[in-house]
Amino acid sequence: MLIFYELFFFLFCWGGIWSFVSKRKHLLSTLLSLEFIVLALFFYMFFVFIMNFYSLYFLMYFLVFSVCEGALGLSILVSMIRTHGNDYFSTFNMLQC
Repeated sequence: MLIFYELFFFLFCWGGIWSFVSKRKHLLSTLLSLEFIVLALFFYMFFVFIMNFYSLYFLMYFLVFSVCEGALGLSILVSMIRTHGNDYFSTFNMLQC
């Protein structure tokens, strides 16, 4: 049964990595693919912890850090759109700021 969950995890993780690599133009699409990878990792850890009868407190810490990562990414996205007008990486130049 755990092999099914590992296959499920690798399928979703590779989907997120492929999306992260193929859609490099927009910051929002890269942030969504990173959140997809984090969600796949969360489900995998949940199933492993349930199968082995571990405590689920670690998952709460993981969710807190993943939410903080998402909020940080959205704040960077909002500041980028306010300063440059869009979320294209091609128009974002570090020397302009």
